[in-house]
Amino acid sequence: MAGEVRALAQRAGTAAGDIRRLIDTSAQGVADGSREVGEAGRAMGALVEQVRQVAQLVGTLSASQAEQRRGIGQIGQAMNQLDEATQRNAALVEESAAAAASLRTQSERMAGTVARFQLAG
Repeated sequence: MAGEVRALAQRAGTAAGDIRRLIDTSAQGVADGSREVGEAGRAMGALVEQVRQVAQLVGTLSASQAEQRRGIGQIGQAMNQLDEATQRNAALVEESAAAAASLRTQSERMAGTVARFQLAG
């Protein structure tokens, strides 16, 4: 009976050692998992910050694009005004050329009419 008690005590000691090793392994696994969770949390935080920065850049680009659109619209308006002024100037040049031609014709007629008169000298 004493032998059985010793054998039982020895198996209990071995089982206790096995249990202790399992507990140590589990504790190490929990520590490793906790460290990995912390690293994942930091990585997620960095990712969230990068997404925030990208969103901010997209907002800046959108504002720049809107400003460019306004600038292009203003350039288009200026070009239309320039075109209208050019057309008005062209019409004025045509009118001036017609008036000059008319004045030339009238001047020639007047010169012809004046040539008929002779002054007593």
